[in-house]
Amino acid sequence: MKKSLYKTLEVSENASAEDIKKSYRKLARKYHPDINKEKDAEEKFKEINAAYEILSDPNKRAQYDKFGDKMFGGQDFGDFARQQGNVNIEDILASIFGGQGGFNSGFTQGNPFGGFGGFGGFGGFDPTELDLHCKLSISLQTAVLGGKQQVNLENNTFTIKIPAGIREGDKLRAEGKGKSYQNLKGNAIFTIHIQEDPIYTLENDDLIMQCEIPFKTALFGGTIEVKTLHKDIKLKVPQDTKNGQKFRLKELGIKNRKTGKVGDLYLKSHIIMPKLQDLSPELQQKLKEELN
Repeated sequence: MKKSLYKTLEVSENASAEDIKKSYRKLARKYHPDINKEKDAEEKFKEINAAYEILSDPNKRAQYDKFGDKMFGGQDFGDFARQQGNVNIEDILASIFGGQGGFNSGFTQGNPFGGFGGFGGFGGFDPTELDLHCKLSISLQTAVLGGKQQVNLENNTFTIKIPAGIREGDKLRAEGKGKSYQNLKGNAIFTIHIQEDPIYTLENDDLIMQCEIPFKTALFGGTIEVKTLHKDIKLKVPQDTKNGQKFRLKELGIKNRKTGKVGDLYLKSHIIMPKLQDLSPELQQKLKEELN
């Protein structure tokens, strides 16, 4: 997570309060417009003051550490501040950090570029309020193999990538596809729903599929071709296969994204019986005798 306010003050993210104060004083002297006559010194001085007002306050610093540069639309703070143009950066930051209490309406005495009388509380604007939360329905095949799906939110059509092995209730984040406010953009957060499949059932990391086997093959054995989600295979069926008997095919299930392992595919036999009228009278009679 980017946290460019620390870069603005030229300190590390784990800097102590004393280190932050020392660096601020050094930079404030360096870029004070009464001392530094360079073109961008005034804007740099304002950025330094704004960064210090946030990072010198433990509560504000904790809030910033939680959200980072998402509070500035994902931009570096310096870029964010400069892009405001003629808009008062104090007003922008007040809207981000909560307007109650606000900033000083004018500059502080003795420091014409001085900065901010206080940011108010953090009970105000929360960047996560710009997030959109939606349900995304996908096929079981997409859950197993992964893929791409086109969605439309707030009249914005875009494609979201779905990783192989995603599960019911998992969440996917589309950065910057949420609601907008000023220069901030929220995220679209999708909760996954896997549609019921007419062929496959998902149990943990394993897939279960009903497999039709002709009566002759079940009785005498043989080989059948089976189309699975991953690939086509040839299944060797032993003699005297029973209805409901299961065959295990290793690593043809769904990937476990935590362990990286792939589950198995279980083929559950469904014996296809011939129609009696398709058998010859002689065979029908023979079956009657033998089955008795």
